[in-house]
Amino acid sequence: MDNLNTHTIGSLYEAFDPAEARRLAERLEIHSTPKHGSWLNITETELSVLAMQCLDRRIPTQQDLEREVEAWEDERNKTTKGVDGQFTTDDTRVKLRRHGWEGRVFIVVRGR
Repeated sequence: MDNLNTHTIGSLYEAFDPAEARRLAERLEIHSTPKHGSWLNITETELSVLAMQCLDRRIPTQQDLEREVEAWEDERNKTTKGVDGQFTTDDTRVKLRRHGWEGRVFIVVRGR
């Protein structure tokens, strides 16, 4: 998710009744991210790998598609070590602070 100022937990309470907003908020996990898209590049890379390794053929049903993607995801998570960052966590925090990116967030929805 991008860093638009409306993408906060509080915006859920503006859009939904309190009970629904709370239900949705409990499914969200907030992560800090740089403003200028390095996480987006990682996401695009993973989607490209998914397309090449899993979606390079016709999959007849939605159920088959979900099963194939889930199996691919499980295997990818077991074998992939993640992104090889060039900075330590402390170096990254200093750089983010210097560029005004500190405190930026994106949202990941847990569960299905």
